[in-house]
Amino acid sequence: MSENTLQIGDIVTGIAKTGKYIGEITNIRPQHYLVKIKAVLKHPLQGDLHAPKEVNVPIFHERRALAFNEQTNIPLKMVRPYEGEIPSYEKSLHDALNKAVQELETDNSEWAKRSLENLAILKIDYFK
Repeated sequence: MSENTLQIGDIVTGIAKTGKYIGEITNIRPQHYLVKIKAVLKHPLQGDLHAPKEVNVPIFHERRALAFNEQTNIPLKMVRPYEGEIPSYEKSLHDALNKAVQELETDNSEWAKRSLENLAILKIDYFK
């Protein structure tokens, strides 16, 4: 199935900034699909998007995952059909966050340490 055959109501995966999500197409625009978020597959990376994995940046951003039913524009080329069961948003967020933490714990860089600090704060906020 090519991107041109996707329709409103289709369940898809999409990459928004550095996170990956499962969602439903709610609108089709010339350059983007408007996607309503249903689950998180990959938690966004922490820090500055324009200086990935750098610590010495003006602001080391805390990057939250998109929220359940939040709508976001995703470029056409970053959207693919999704088949399978959609996990609950909370479980998918928990799994994606834990996977990100596990990957960062094997990285000894300053960026990984700062990212782990951000994710610890986000975990408290997400699951309070």
